[in-house]
Amino acid sequence: MRDEWFIRGRVPMTKSEVRAVSLSKLELYPGCVLWDIGAGTGSISVEAALSCPDIRIAAIEYRPEAVGLIRQNCQKAGTRCIVPVEARAPECFESLYTEGAAGWAYARPTHAFIGGTSGRMEEILDALQDINPGIRVVMNMIALESLSQALEYIKKRDRKAEIVSVQVARAKAAAGMHLMEGQNPVYIVSFGGGEQSAFEKGENQ
Repeated sequence: MRDEWFIRGRVPMTKSEVRAVSLSKLELYPGCVLWDIGAGTGSISVEAALSCPDIRIAAIEYRPEAVGLIRQNCQKAGTRCIVPVEARAPECFESLYTEGAAGWAYARPTHAFIGGTSGRMEEILDALQDINPGIRVVMNMIALESLSQALEYIKKRDRKAEIVSVQVARAKAAAGMHLMEGQNPVYIVSFGGGEQSAFEKGENQ
């Protein structure tokens, strides 16, 4: 989906090319339960809902403005399987899991996309692992400090993860010519779930 399709306001959004790679790494399947943590505009949730049958999604975001945008984008897309959750992670996890959302009582997440942690990456990841040790996790980050924190967590927990860097350049018209303007690289870290990739198994290391 084009970035222009989404109602954005002033809330940062995962760009279309990065969404494509992130959704591929999530390895969603029909009937899965996705928690979109730091959901922003809800772009990941909306694309996941439109591409995966019978999926159930909790779009978790603590900023009221962003939650409003998630609702607007869900309405625009006509998706009924996304529940916006205005709360902070990981405090909301226990009630979301035990009480459910929109009647999804005891709907344990099978997948988690993490677009932002507000400095609480380790707490969020540990809480997800406690709920479902086999959960598939995909994280996006821009800052090198965040990547370093993710690497430290993976090492400390003795996990195998796949790490890719995605850097997109877009054409920009200038003086009658087209120049490629680079965007910030995005680091995508993925681990867990069912079948591991060759990298996660250690075959490419």
